[in-house]
Amino acid sequence: MKALIQFGTRRINRKGEPILKKWFSKLFYKLCGKFMEVKIEDGMQDYRMMKKDVVDAIISLEEYNRFSKGIFNWVGFKTKYIEVENEKRVAGNSKWSITKLFSYAAEGITSFTTAPLKISIILGLIVSILSGLLGIEIIIQTLIMGKDVPGYASIIVSVLFIGGIQLLSIGILSEYISKMYLEIKKRPKYIIKEKID
Repeated sequence: MKALIQFGTRRINRKGEPILKKWFSKLFYKLCGKFMEVKIEDGMQDYRMMKKDVVDAIISLEEYNRFSKGIFNWVGFKTKYIEVENEKRVAGNSKWSITKLFSYAAEGITSFTTAPLKISIILGLIVSILSGLLGIEIIIQTLIMGKDVPGYASIIVSVLFIGGIQLLSIGILSEYISKMYLEIKKRPKYIIKEKID
C-alpha cells in the first residue's frame, strides 16, 4: 500500500458561484473523467501539502505546459483530500473570467489526452461518408431518373458545413502543434533572480 505523502483540498459544493460557471465546471470534470488519462475529481483544488518525494517528482518533469491538477495525480502518489465548503467571497471579484476558464479547460484536456484529435478524425469520416452518399443520390437523380436537381442552396450549405468541420479539425490540431512548439523551445519554468545564502 502506498504511503500517504500529499494532502489536497476538495470543494464539496459551489455555493456563491454563478449558475453558468457551475454548469461549465461540472461539464469540464465530466469530460476529464471520460477522456483524460489521469483521474481528476470534481472540486479538486490546486492547494497542496506535499512530502519531498512528490515535490521532486513534479520538478523532474521538464514540460513547459504544466496543468497542475493533472500533474499532481499523474505522478501517482497517494493523496488524501480534505473536504471544504465553498464560501461566497466577502470582498473583491475573481480574476477567472469565462474566457480564462475556457482556456484553462482546453489546456487541461489537451495536456492529458489525445481524444480531441480522435474525435476530429471520426467527425471528418462521418462528414465524408454523408457527402459521398449525397453525391451518389444527386448522380442517380440526374442521370438515371432524369430529374433536374436544383442545388445552389444545398451546395452552399454543404460546402460551409464541410469547411467548418475542416477548420475545427485544423484548430484542434494546431492546439497540439502549439504545445509541441513550446516544449521544443525548452525554456526554463522559472529564472532565479537572486540567491540568498
